[in-house]
Amino acid sequence: MTEGNVVFEPAGVSTESLATLGEGHIAYVKQIRSEDVPGLFPQAPKIAPGLKLFALHAADGTPIMLTDSREAAIANAWSNELQAVSVH
Repeated sequence: MTEGNVVFEPAGVSTESLATLGEGHIAYVKQIRSEDVPGLFPQAPKIAPGLKLFALHAADGTPIMLTDSREAAIANAWSNELQAVSVH
């Protein structure tokens, strides 16, 4: 592997490995539907169906925060000294 190239092998990455990715300083932003909110954020108030929202997650998948804009999720990550990446 040359410098700057990263090989990602999803089948070989465990949840524990993801949790230590970036030494706890990596988080990801994922677009979700409002229908998915209760499963990720049980404490959240009821939200109208059909909305596009953005969730900030720790590298291990733990939900951190929910917002209506990608920019707000990234700003929250930065304010908590996390490097935010996007997933599709």
